[in-house]
This record gives sequence, structure tokens and C-alpha cells, in this order.
Amino acid sequence: MSRDSFSFDPRDIDARVGRPEGTSDQASRSKRYAPPDSGSEPPRHAQADRQLTPENQDRPRAYELGHRTFPLRESEVQAMADLGTFRVVSPADLARYAYSGDIARMEREVRRLRGQGLVVERTLPTSGRNSFRVLGLTRTGKRLLCATNRLPENQAIYHGIVKLREAKHDAELYRLFHAELKRIQGEGGRPLRVILDYELKRLVNRERERLGERRNDPLEVRAIAERNGLTTVEGKIPLPDLRLEYQTADLELQCIDLELATRHYRPRGLAAKTKAGFALYSPREDARRLRRILDEQELTARIFAL
Repeated sequence: MSRDSFSFDPRDIDARVGRPEGTSDQASRSKRYAPPDSGSEPPRHAQADRQLTPENQDRPRAYELGHRTFPLRESEVQAMADLGTFRVVSPADLARYAYSGDIARMEREVRRLRGQGLVVERTLPTSGRNSFRVLGLTRTGKRLLCATNRLPENQAIYHGIVKLREAKHDAELYRLFHAELKRIQGEGGRPLRVILDYELKRLVNRERERLGERRNDPLEVRAIAERNGLTTVEGKIPLPDLRLEYQTADLELQCIDLELATRHYRPRGLAAKTKAGFALYSPREDARRLRRILDEQELTARIFAL
């Protein structure tokens, strides 16, 4: 459910951003990419080698921002790093991945973060009487997280829950990331940077706007796609929901573009994502329908179930 490639609202992103590098080779599941400074060791993401300190040993540390002091446990800073990276996360997934399934501890720490004005929570209506909770950073939370230097400088950090109608889908990207991270770490790799479609859209649209009247020229559009490690499909640039840059066990730098597909995908949209070479994930209950759509269009792609 990536947003339209060429419509950009500047409120969509308020982040430290670095330009994602890549190649246009979509033949393999992962693509090599060149870091900004290939002569230095790439910075690790906060998810690399993460360990949850037992609560009785995780003593608060004082973090200062302006004239305020915030006492935070290591686990709370790690949780803030996840919220800042993915913009919105569901409490259930935060407990599962950041707190090793300890829901009670997660709830206690989220209450403390909310009480200090660092985290915001929203309850969103879904179908019928059901609802869905999401968490995100406040502007103060983002500023404090930036001051901790917990994330690489080129990692975008988000705050606020901007578009409620997209929040549930966006929150599921955290689970998508961890599914792919499990594969990468299982092969001896480690994550470096997470790039959401907000950031890719920002980069692509900025380059197109600079072209003025040539912004729709097919050759120019193709060149923009290649510079950003993407490809064109029927003259357009499909954007993945999430790009993950990582280092392999052999110290090679690669990236993979991930798409969270659901039953609401139209056949044409799903085909475009497939032709763009994205790794497709879907909720388990939607996978069969999506495979049938691909079969009807004689497209071959593996769909990984979440």
C-alpha cells in the first residue's frame, strides 16, 4: 500500500535524511548498494545486536534536553528508537519485538514515556466495534532521541501520527521489518538503515520537480529511478513500503525493497510491485488470494506470509 509515487505532502516527513544509494538491478532479491563513504565502517542500526536488559538491572539514566531532564531506562530509549524509525508501531508488536513478549513491562514503560511527553498514543477505529492502538514519538521525543545519537546519522526519524487512515498499515511495517531481519540475521548479516516510502517519495519527487517541463520525460524518469535504486514499470516508478539496507556476513553492503501486500490490492497494482522486483509479504489469510492474482497474470513471485 505504498502511497502514490508522485504526490508529496511536505508534512509526510520531518526527519534527518540521507540519500539512499542503490543500483537498478532488480533481478535478485537483494541489491548491492554503495554507502556514502565506502572507505569507512557503516554505522549499525539500533536493531543490531540488541539485548533487553532485565528490568531490575535497567537503571534510569538522566538525559538532558534544553532545561529539562528525562530519566530513561535503556529499554525505553530502544523503544523510542523503534517508534522514531517506523513512525507508528502497535503496542502488541512493540512488546513482542522490543520487550521479548513482556507486555506488562512494555505498558509500564510506555506510560512513563507518555507521562514525560515523549510518546503519543492513539486508538483508531477499524471494522465494527474493533479498534487498533498505535504509538509514535512526540516532537519532544524525536528531539531527545536525536540527542542520544542512538541511530545512524542517515537514519530518518519521525514523529507524530499524521494520517490516521494509513496508520494501521504503517504500523504493520514494523512486523514486516522483523520478518526480513530474522532472515538476514540468520545468514549472519546486520541491519544498517531503514528507509520508509515517505523518504523515497521525497527524494524521487524532489528530483522530478527540478526537471521542470521535463519531469515527465520517460528517459528522465528512468534515470531518476536508477539513481535511487528503483526501476520503472509502464513509465512510472513503483515505491516499496520499506527499504532495508544491511551488511552481509561477507561484509557486502546490500539493500532489499519490501512490500506489504493485502487483499485490498488491485491486480494492476500488485503486478507493478512484482515487476519492480520487490520482496512481497502479506498477512497469512491474504496470501492465497494474492497468489491467485499473480497466477492469472502469469507472474512468478514468492509471497512470504507474516
